[in-house]
Order: sequence, then C-alpha cells, then structure tokens
Amino acid sequence: MKKILTVIICAAMCCSSFAACGKKREGDGLNHMYDAPLLGNPESLDPQFADDQSSNTVIRNLYSGLLSSDENGNISLCNAESYTVSDDGTVYTFSLRKDNYWFLDHNNDDVIDDTECFPVTAHDYVFALKRIPDPRMQSPYANSFSCIKNSKAIMNGTASPDSLGVKAADEYTLEVTLEYPSAEFLPLMASSAAYPCNEEFFNSTKGRYGLDDKSIMSNGAFFVRQWFYDPYGNHNILYMKRNEKNVCDDYQVCPKYLSFTIEKTESDIRSCLKDDNIECLSTFNNNFSSKKYNVDEKYAYTLGLIFNPDNMYFSNKNLRNSLALAIDRDALAEKADSSVMTAGGIIPPSVMIAGRSYRELASDTAFSRYDPAEAKKMMDSAMKELNIGSLESTKILVCTEIISSDNLIELSQNWQNTLGVYIGIEDASYKDFIRRIETGEYSIALYPVKAQMGTPASVLEQFETNQHLKDASDGIAHSQSVRNSATAYQLTENASHAEKILISSNGFIPLFYKATYFVYRNDNEDILFDPFTGAADFRLAKNFG
Repeated sequence: MKKILTVIICAAMCCSSFAACGKKREGDGLNHMYDAPLLGNPESLDPQFADDQSSNTVIRNLYSGLLSSDENGNISLCNAESYTVSDDGTVYTFSLRKDNYWFLDHNNDDVIDDTECFPVTAHDYVFALKRIPDPRMQSPYANSFSCIKNSKAIMNGTASPDSLGVKAADEYTLEVTLEYPSAEFLPLMASSAAYPCNEEFFNSTKGRYGLDDKSIMSNGAFFVRQWFYDPYGNHNILYMKRNEKNVCDDYQVCPKYLSFTIEKTESDIRSCLKDDNIECLSTFNNNFSSKKYNVDEKYAYTLGLIFNPDNMYFSNKNLRNSLALAIDRDALAEKADSSVMTAGGIIPPSVMIAGRSYRELASDTAFSRYDPAEAKKMMDSAMKELNIGSLESTKILVCTEIISSDNLIELSQNWQNTLGVYIGIEDASYKDFIRRIETGEYSIALYPVKAQMGTPASVLEQFETNQHLKDASDGIAHSQSVRNSATAYQLTENASHAEKILISSNGFIPLFYKATYFVYRNDNEDILFDPFTGAADFRLAKNFG
C-alpha cells in the first residue's frame, strides 16, 4: 500500500512537439549533465527485485534489455538485433547484439578500460529470468511472468528454477518457451524486470547485489559513479556517468552525466526546483504556472470506492448496488477539477495496447449505469434486509495528498437527494490514510489502484494480491485469463470482460482516473517517463539551455 501511494519526485517526460510551441532550438542538445531528484533512497538496484520508484529510475538508466518500449507502448529492439516467434506463438527466439557490454570500474578511476568490460550473453538473460519465479527471491514480478513454461510450478515450490522454459542455444541466442501464447509477453520483455543479470557477479556480491555502488555493474546507458546516502545527512547523491562502451550508432546516449539528489520530502524537492537546483519533477498537484516549465499529464491511477468488509451495513450487496446506481458521473465531471476524469472502468487510460490507449479500444461507458429509480428500490431492499429505518451517518475517507475531497461534494449531495442518505467526506493525510485502511478504521474509502506495469493484467492483478482490493473482488481471479490472450484483440476483449465482472459486485466502484503531472524545464526534451514504475529514461534526453 505504501509503495502504491508514494509520490516519486523524479525526472519527467517526453515532449515531442517543441516545434509546435514555436521554440527554436540551437545546438544539438548533447552532453548535458542532468540534475534531477529522487524522493527517498533507492531500496535496491536489483531489476528482478526492486519496485520502488527511486530504484526504478536509476535501474532504467543503469541497465538495458533485449527490447524497449516508448511512452505509447510501442515495442522496439534494444539489445536484441532480431527475434522470431514459432507458428503456435509459444517459442520466442532472440538473437542478441554482440556489442552490449557489462562494465565494472574495478580500479575506481572513472575510466572505462577494456579489461573492465565483457560481453552480455544469453546466459545472463537466462539467469535473470530464472530468478523471477524462484520463491527464494520473492520477486514482485513473479505473477507477471507466469506465462513462461513451468513458472507456476516453480513459484509453488514443486519444480526447480532450472526447469523454467528459458535456455541459451548459444552465447548470443536466447530461447523462451511459453505455457500459452501471450500478447503481453513482449511488453514484459521490454520491462526492467527482464534486464540481464550476470550469475558470477551476482554470486560474488554475497547477498549485497544492488544494495551499494560496489555491488552493481552496468550494461546500459550509464554507470553509477557514486552512491552516497546518510539517513541523517542532507547531502545524499547518486551520480551516474555515460557508459561509453555501450554507445554506438544504433545506441545513442545523449547526456554525459546524471546527477540525482536524494531528498526526504516533496516540499524539499519543490524548494530545489524553485531554487533552480533541479530541472524536473513529477507530482499529483499541478500548480506550476511559470513559463519556465512545461507540464504534461499521465492517467495511471484509478480511484474508486471500497467498503470495509467488516461493516454490517456496507457488506450488504443491495446497499452497495444502490450507491453505485445513484452515481451521476456526468454531474461529477462538471464539478470535478482538472486533475481527474470520471471513470467507469478499472484500467486507466495510460495502459497502452499496440500503441493505443486501452480505454480507446475498450470504452468504459457501458460499465457505469445511472438509474436513480432502481437505486432507490435497492436502498429500500437493503434497509429491510438490515432491519433498519435509516442509514447511520458515515463518511468517505479521502487521502488529500492524492485528490482534493472537493471532487466528492457532488457525489455526497447526489446520494442525499436521490437516496435520502447522508454520506460525508473526511480528509486524511497520506500517513493517516494508510494507517486507517490497514487497521480497518473506515467505512468507505476512496482507494487508489495502480499497477506495477502498464499492462491490463498487472492492473487486474491488484485485485488478487492487495487484500483491500481482494475483499472487493469476491475472491475471483481474472488476471490469468487476460494473460492467456494470444492477440491484442483478445487481450482487449478479455480485459474488458474481467472489468465488467469485477465492477458488477460493486465492491470497488470506479469514480476517477487521476493524473500525475510531469514538470520539466522547457529547455529539455526527450526524457521518457513511465507513470506506472515512475522510471525516467534519460538516454535520449537533450538540453538546449
């Protein structure tokens, strides 16, 4: 829950239309040193284990994988020079580039010597992928990669990690066999969880892999030159330099340095931006009006109502159905602020399939039915079942660091006018919101859903792994049927069907898709931002200041 709600303040996004803004760029924008913040110290730089947003930003620039994806979900080759797929869609064969290298600065002289580099091979990808389902690893990505043959048996402890359907046919050929054709497999292979891991180096760290600057090595655009963190100090940094060994005509790296400051709070980061000590950040709150910055938005969160399963009133299905049918989303939209869009579905607009927003392919308008007359009938039925004459006054718990509670005033008034029940709104800080959800000190809460990856199955999986959302799903698992989708069309259809079933129980009632804002100085461009992982990719970033 804490990681879901944590707001990372980090480097922001790609803006591809500066010409349309009338800005004339001078120079090539290359070799800049970017100053960017991280909110909190990275917990681990192990790609198969880390899932906090500070770690994800560093990992995205430290390593590279066989494939990569852009902000629209389009997949392209990276360290693979090609790949083929078997006729039945279950065997992927990747041919690796021979010019991708591991680098470890043994003598700490900041110089990339040939003796400190060695090729990345198919064995490194085999070892990395075998780590994901290994129960000893407790990787948060295990379920996501369950499409690979034997992964579920490995996760259950009934098979060895060595039985996973991955093998190195030779030094530069990787073969991955799936249990079933999966349209989500290539996006998974473009994620940081599929970055390579060298077994010999991993073992040499003796359990410290990814935890300090001596226990990591780079095969990506940059290497870590220094990582210093003192929880009681104020000058914590993570400093990266361009990995010249991995720069070539097909793998351009534009910046020369990345300089991250590790800050404790969002207010500290905003102060840094105000003082021009950093160039970019991400935030839930769009209050940047200066012409010095560009602001863009990504909708990766879905906010919906959840109900305390131990509450005698809101555990009643007719009562929940009544509340759902009495929601006039058109009226909500008229009164809502610009940070939200009304939601009828669970999967947010920033989830992409084949280069298009999932919400363009699967409209959510049919999910949300507004029927005041039927809502009143259901409320009357609920009152009879509960043997009460009226509903006790209660309030919706809202985390004000995510959304303004003003967005719910129309909903509260609508329920009172339609159903004759008063349900108010209670503001809570981020810390208090977490505490009260965990301890069950709420009746209704506006709860944020965000996936670890920008795939439909990853979003739906939250209703199977997050206990508060699991209570809202009637114990039905849907992510597996979505992962079984062989084509983009099947993926869209199956995900939409799963949404409808989950919403039909009204244990989770979607209300809003919430924007995250990416703020960056207007002399920058081509920084790619992933709103699900919070990772900012600086490889192609250019600065014209």
